[in-house]
Amino acid sequence: MTDKTYWESFKAESENVVKKIKALIHEGNVRRVVIQHQGRNVAEFPLTAGVIGAVLAPVLAAIGALVALLQDCTIQVEREKTEDTRDEQGRTAAR
Repeated sequence: MTDKTYWESFKAESENVVKKIKALIHEGNVRRVVIQHQGRNVAEFPLTAGVIGAVLAPVLAAIGALVALLQDCTIQVEREKTEDTRDEQGRTAAR
């Protein structure tokens, strides 16, 4: 069985990045977070469904530090497609 994933990307904007990533991880379907600067991967953090706060804290601290240092970077998030995601995409395509 092949996993169905898709990527979301957004520009890093100071402390808002950490809040956004926390919210995405809380949704539960995030597999990986990649930080890019000028088109090059600077850091990649694989995540699993069982990630808890104590394990997540160093990752979020590292992401915050990288964003502060690099300033102009892009955050890419790999997510698993769920039934809800497929339904939303089907409704969007039908419009």
